[in-house]
Amino acid sequence: MSTKVLHSSPSSSFSSSLIVIGGPTATGKSGLAIALAQQLNSSIISADSRLVYREFNIGTAKPSATEQQQVPHYLIDICEPTETLTLAEYQRQARSAIGCIPAPALLVGGTGLYIRSIVKGLKIPQVPPHAELRSQLRSLGQSQCYEFLRQVDPASALKIHANDPVRTLRALEVFYVTGQPISRQQGEDPPRYPILQIGLDCFEPEALERRIAQRTQDMVAAGFVAEVEALAEKYGDLPLLKTLGYREIGQYLAGEIDLEAAKALTVLHTRQFAKQQRTWFRADPAIAWFDSDSPDLFAKVWDHVQRFLTQAL
Repeated sequence: MSTKVLHSSPSSSFSSSLIVIGGPTATGKSGLAIALAQQLNSSIISADSRLVYREFNIGTAKPSATEQQQVPHYLIDICEPTETLTLAEYQRQARSAIGCIPAPALLVGGTGLYIRSIVKGLKIPQVPPHAELRSQLRSLGQSQCYEFLRQVDPASALKIHANDPVRTLRALEVFYVTGQPISRQQGEDPPRYPILQIGLDCFEPEALERRIAQRTQDMVAAGFVAEVEALAEKYGDLPLLKTLGYREIGQYLAGEIDLEAAKALTVLHTRQFAKQQRTWFRADPAIAWFDSDSPDLFAKVWDHVQRFLTQAL
């Protein structure tokens, strides 16, 4: 398998350019990316927050071993399920991969924040999660934590809702670890190399629902239930087992619902997730959108890519 993870610094011998393929789940991003990468003799960098974890395969729609042999893939299977990959670490490894790939790299996936961290050059405080500090802060309650935030970082408090414990805790965590407000450490530093952003979506909403339903059926047929059962037996109460698809199959295994109900819930929740992804990606005017169900999809995208590469030279 040709999945890769980089630990070295980017090579200066390659002139970077980047093709991004994003959009809602189940729209065919991986298939299009593999076809493009083969045409360009290039490589794929995953921008999916669950593909980084080993053993979570079927329920994440991870590219198969055959697909990963067809085209080199980066940032897949780089973490144990018990580990946490921070956004800062993802950004570091993705940037390293972009710098080391000798042809235009393809950044592909549906995790909008991963893509934004690269395309916008997000400045991310290099502070990993501190479980003990977070536990101490949680014990104080959200109201008290937010009041602390207003005192130490009023700029962040203006942007963070008083009832948002996740962002409140993160802002306090960064402040107490670094001694500097998170608002002073954030911002953007976009890369200097040219970037082409492509969005895939089903222009007919019913088409995406059919895709989601078919993919759910295919996952179950491929052994998704056995995968969830084995992971639950090995790891117990793991946060990843509460994510989309794994949670619903877990309910079935616990006897709470039958398998048909688990599949129906997976389809429903995947459709809701896709709507959230669409909202995120559609907010970026730089993305050129293509219909996943277009019979000449590849030809249209390839023409768009060729024009980009001509201008980027």
